[in-house]
Amino acid sequence: MSIEIYTDGACSGNPGPGGWGAILCWNGHEKELSGGKPETTNNQMEMQAVIEGLSALNKASAVTIYTDSKYVKQGAEEWLEGWKAKGWKTASKKPVKNQELWEQIDMLLQFHNVTFIWVKGHSGHEMNERVDKLAVAAVPR
Repeated sequence: MSIEIYTDGACSGNPGPGGWGAILCWNGHEKELSGGKPETTNNQMEMQAVIEGLSALNKASAVTIYTDSKYVKQGAEEWLEGWKAKGWKTASKKPVKNQELWEQIDMLLQFHNVTFIWVKGHSGHEMNERVDKLAVAAVPR
């Protein structure tokens, strides 16, 4: 089964209170998910949206994730394998930021066949605008 997941994160201050949103679409169905944390970063919320979206699937699936986060897309597609090979160190030998979240994403990527597509944020993309509203609404006040 083919599934599309639209994800976004939001933060009021960076760091600060943040929210994430995900919309899962399959066979004409939709499911909205969202949540927040009192102290986080924008990147962490972008990653949490991916984790929660993929974790909501109960069987291995072909998934297309639409994100406006180049950090998430590049991290998953370009940097993750190198970080693991270097013991979770960057090319400059520094610890990888958000390692715990990257480890969760890595585990989910082993289970699902995932393709990431970057969409420009706040550019009128209907689903990106919807998931942004979910993320913003989930920011703890």
